Formats: sequence, C-alpha cells, structure tokens
Amino acid sequence: MFPRAGDLDLDKSDLEQLETFVRRKVTDLVVRGEANAKANSRDVVEPWDLPITKGLQETIHRFRLINAELHLTNYLSGQIGLPPSDLTIGDETQARFSEIAGGLCLALAETFRIIDPNLRNPTTRAPVRPAALMAVAPGCVRYMGWDCRCGFR
Repeated sequence: MFPRAGDLDLDKSDLEQLETFVRRKVTDLVVRGEANAKANSRDVVEPWDLPITKGLQETIHRFRLINAELHLTNYLSGQIGLPPSDLTIGDETQARFSEIAGGLCLALAETFRIIDPNLRNPTTRAPVRPAALMAVAPGCVRYMGWDCRCGFR
C-alpha cells in the first residue's frame, strides 16, 4: 500500500513503527468511543461511537479501493488486534478496525508525500513529523494531509 499511496519503500523497522502508530490511533478512537457509549448509557461500543472524522472517512474510502486489489484486510486485522476497552466492543465495530487501520496507513503515506515529495525510504525519525501532525491537528487536517481549513497548504 505504501508504494502505491506514497511511492515509499518501508523496511521491517518502519513497519513496526507503523503498526505501533496505527494500534495507538485505533486505541485512541476506542477510548473516545467508550466515552460516547457511556454518555448514551450503553455498555457496547458501536461504530457510530467512534469519532471518525470526515477526512478519515474519505481516506478509508480510498483505502477500500486499494484494498480491493491488494487484499490487506486480514493482514491489518492481525496487526491491530482488539484494543483494550472497559466496555464490550461490538462485532460490527471490530469488523471496521482493519479498514480504519488501512485508512490511517494511507493517510500517513499521503502525509509523508506532502511533507517531502522526494522521500522514498523514510528514516527511523521520519515518521515523527507526520505522526505528530496527525496527533496535534486531526480536526484541522483534511484526510490527515495538509489541505486544512485554517490556511495551511
């Protein structure tokens, strides 16, 4: 997917960092999903409880197009697993984790390309900038890239 999305070549240590980043982001979504479920007096986290932004939803849709050809869903499911939760995570919610993970991977690859169009093989520190951007400004950043409403391009 990274070669297709961002023309990037990742090695084993890069993949480990990517998996850690994606697991952390999915866990963050589940934490917020738990709060939404609890606020609505439910003990099951449903898909609509997860705070999926419009931008991430668009990236998930683009991932689905890539996934139709590359069949990455099972791989991503194995890498993400089931995030820890105080509540039950519904079956439909669990089924969406691999596509959410794929959308996050795609967003990160696209962000690499935006930050440095000439980057081919990220160094160990390279993920810090895109990951930090995605952590600090998820509501501002369109599909986790740089086309945001606050004027950055």
